[in-house]
Amino acid sequence: MRRSLRFALVAASLVASTAFASPTNPQNGVEYVTLSAPQPVQAVGKKVEVIEFFAYHCPACNVLEPGLNEWVKKQGDKINLRRVHLPFQGPADPEAHLYLTLEAMGRLNDMHAKVFHAIHVQRVRLMKDEQIIDWVAKNGIDRAKFMEVWNSFGVMTKLRRLPQMQSAYQVSGTPTIVIDGKYQTSPGLVAEKLKIRDSGQVMQAHFQVLDALVAKAAATK
Repeated sequence: MRRSLRFALVAASLVASTAFASPTNPQNGVEYVTLSAPQPVQAVGKKVEVIEFFAYHCPACNVLEPGLNEWVKKQGDKINLRRVHLPFQGPADPEAHLYLTLEAMGRLNDMHAKVFHAIHVQRVRLMKDEQIIDWVAKNGIDRAKFMEVWNSFGVMTKLRRLPQMQSAYQVSGTPTIVIDGKYQTSPGLVAEKLKIRDSGQVMQAHFQVLDALVAKAAATK
């Protein structure tokens, strides 16, 4: 009898948690979590900082990319987007190194999407330094100039700081989005809590959660 009652209570709690889960009114501990130690933001004025922690080889990041770009356009001057490549291979992660080098060269506008396309459509392996350098040289960037920035003090300093940043933001996987240095969410978390399996519905719900969190953060500015 007690065991049946316990199972009934557990089932009821699961139903309740699902019923109250809503992407338009996300709850802390459900569709998002609040960082135990909020991080300083770079956005100025009333803009809300949005950080995407991603990885070029991550299939979910590749799927998220087009929708995220459209969402950023719709947000306009409400937000300031930053991208941080998670250092999966440690402090010298080649993909993170590539992202930081392209960023320093001002080449993200024309190269960022090309990297995703190369990895996920053309099946080009870009997991080692030499693979990346050869690929970049074949895609319109002067090898000598790229290597100069690749080895620069600024890029190397940022690269070495990535593991510390990952720890500070409590990020364990990609893609992960952090709003205003304190609210963390992801498509995977939204899918899990809202019991959604369809990828299109997951993305729609995820951007609704982001909308709500941006509004929540903006209200405190």
